[in-house]
Amino acid sequence: MTRSRGAGAVDGEGGRTKESEHAVTDDPIPPTLEWAGDRVRYIDQRLLPGELVVAEARTVPEVCDAIATLAVRGAPAIGAMGAFGVALAAVRGEDTAAAGEALIATRPTAVNLAWGVQRALAADDPVAEACRIAEQDVATNRALGGHGAALVPDGARVLTHCNAGALACVGYGTALGVIRAAHEAGRAVHVWVDETRPVLQGARLTAWELQRLGIDATLVADVMAASLMASDEVDLVVVGADRIAANGDTANKIGTYGVAVLAHHHGVPFYVAAPSSTIDPATPNGGAILVERRDPEEVCVVAGRRIAPEGIRAENRAFDVTPAELVTAWITEAGVFHRFADALAARS
Repeated sequence: MTRSRGAGAVDGEGGRTKESEHAVTDDPIPPTLEWAGDRVRYIDQRLLPGELVVAEARTVPEVCDAIATLAVRGAPAIGAMGAFGVALAAVRGEDTAAAGEALIATRPTAVNLAWGVQRALAADDPVAEACRIAEQDVATNRALGGHGAALVPDGARVLTHCNAGALACVGYGTALGVIRAAHEAGRAVHVWVDETRPVLQGARLTAWELQRLGIDATLVADVMAASLMASDEVDLVVVGADRIAANGDTANKIGTYGVAVLAHHHGVPFYVAAPSSTIDPATPNGGAILVERRDPEEVCVVAGRRIAPEGIRAENRAFDVTPAELVTAWITEAGVFHRFADALAARS
């Protein structure tokens, strides 16, 4: 695996390419991942915000490791990364079906991973299909953001949880795509950024993205959400999703369910923004969603420093499920849907 630090990216041959050469148009956030002929380039999200590092995966095991260790994370991003993993296997003359199984096994909750892998496996040209998935992701998120921006009034104070921005996708973002589109339309927006324990995707990634985009934001501890809503300082909540069941129950980063309960209690609209590929008609409800359990050490260690006593047991559920009745509307590239049955029908 090859890495580069700072603004440039080492191409594996000793040369360097500038960050801007990897960006789509003048986007202040480089593509999260991209195909480079016989390898996949990706931003190593474990190192943000301290360092912007573009790494390269040249083999299927390296792609699997990048997904499993959260170097690449976010449902749309790992969907594209899974497809690129199949493409790598094809280019290397390896068993693509076996590669697909290994890739899907890395993370069980986000449906986009299996979706991307299966699309690439079914294609005559897995490389072309994987590149198509990546290109479509950015276009999908821009459309989604455009629809959702109508829900964000001028001067809105928006709370978001985890990271559902460009880093969670190939580009632009889902929940942050909504906020970004409102900002680009000239509306003043203030974002309350939940830190998102245990691995701090909000503090490390969402805050970094919003700074790059020039969007006003304030980082808060997760436990502050209730206080903000009680003092009438949140106008709406918008979050992403890793899997949406056929009845609208939504799996997202752990802590999302609590935010939804708080929003319901305080009468604050709670929106879920996700591409249609995140909707899983084969999963009947939230109870059927497999919730990933991750290494308990993620709870006990922060930035390499242990914050809990040795030997203490820790539970580390990566996701929770928000019941459909707590969701005000679902935002996809097809529009804004206040009834999930309509979002499901638009996907078909």
